[in-house]
Amino acid sequence: MKLRSRLVVTFVLVSLLSAATATVLAYDKAREAILERASTSAVRNFHDRVSVAVGEFDVPPDQLALNRLAEVIASGARDARIVVRYQDLVATAGGADGRSAITAGLRDRVRTESRSSFQRVEWNGAPWLVVGTPVAFAGSGRLSGVEVFEVSSLQDEQDDIAALLTSVRDGVVPVVAFTAVLALLAAGTVLRPVRRLARATRRLAGGRLETRVPVKGRDELADLARDFNETADALQASVAELREQEARARRFVADVSHELRTPLAAMTMVSSVLDEDAGELPPDTAHAARTVSAETAELARLVDDLIEISRFDAQAATLTRQDLDVAEVLRATLSTRGWTDRVETRFPTGVRARLDRRRLDVIVANLVGNALRHGAPPVTVVLRSTASDVLVEVADRGPGLTPEAMERVFERFYKADTARTRSEGSGLGMAIAQENARLHSGVITVDGREDGGAVFSLRLPRDGKEPGR
Repeated sequence: MKLRSRLVVTFVLVSLLSAATATVLAYDKAREAILERASTSAVRNFHDRVSVAVGEFDVPPDQLALNRLAEVIASGARDARIVVRYQDLVATAGGADGRSAITAGLRDRVRTESRSSFQRVEWNGAPWLVVGTPVAFAGSGRLSGVEVFEVSSLQDEQDDIAALLTSVRDGVVPVVAFTAVLALLAAGTVLRPVRRLARATRRLAGGRLETRVPVKGRDELADLARDFNETADALQASVAELREQEARARRFVADVSHELRTPLAAMTMVSSVLDEDAGELPPDTAHAARTVSAETAELARLVDDLIEISRFDAQAATLTRQDLDVAEVLRATLSTRGWTDRVETRFPTGVRARLDRRRLDVIVANLVGNALRHGAPPVTVVLRSTASDVLVEVADRGPGLTPEAMERVFERFYKADTARTRSEGSGLGMAIAQENARLHSGVITVDGREDGGAVFSLRLPRDGKEPGR
């Protein structure tokens, strides 16, 4: 459930609980007040009527006297049942016999406490008030033994209470609806800044470091917006500084590499002359000449690799696509480097694609050279194709790569064997191969073989478009 929904539900539940609590309390208080007022009025009225009726009443009474007393008392009451008791004699008046509504507990209180008492009861499925009082002799106050009871209906009071409950209950609905509206407004007030912060965070995560949010008010959300803007300012400054440092480093590498090219060209030319004449030199001098020639060639390759990497970093590398016979390009790559006899190939005919010939040559040369240097024969190069892709697999039967090496093999300057000498490669070849593959909208992946060795798979789109376009 979203935060907005949770806020609205919480507001409504709190409102509903408050309204229900207030309704229950109001109903309980109103019910007690109505019944208490009705009971007090009924007891007072009953007591007055009894006092008037027993003014000329003779004791001990007979049945006829009891009947007359009950009729006189009932004549002053509306919808009441009168019951008069004297020892074993009982007289009733006012409609249905109300004796069954008089409880034993009320009779005991009237008899023992010698004063008026009342009790609310349920009789015949309706609420009734039962009032009882003993009759005393005039003047002396001595009890005569006569007990008078009145059973009067409380249905009107019960209807008033029910109407009050209905009114209060009906009033809860608009209160809850009004609370829901207030909750929506409050949720909007709270969530609007939160949504702005969420959108700004996504834009910031997407690289739009200039993103800021407006600061409104002085509450906690405004403090959060200010903190976000300060964080964005610091992040933008840090990223700008890092980008500047990275740009300076790239320019430095590119400048140094370009500056090294001229002296390296001269050194390469001189070392090649020394290498050619090494057979006529003394053994130590010949060894030194050949070492200088090999190291100069390695340094020249490193400088070329650094220049190539700097082009990728500066996004200056471009493709010159041609409609190529891929098998022909692969054969030329192997033949130019003298690897034809050292590599097993399976090249089907008719596989054509729009690729950059030079960059495809660099990719395959790096993959095959890596397999020949660090793997074990047989090294195989297999060409496959689908309707949309060209797949080149280079496999060897060497020791293979560890899981860590598989994850890092395309990193710059990474060498799986840390004990290798620097003459065995600069550690840039696989990184350059992967960058060239990505420039084609392709990718190079690596996997192990069950029988030992590693398999590097180059996948390139045939039509020169990115997959899915």
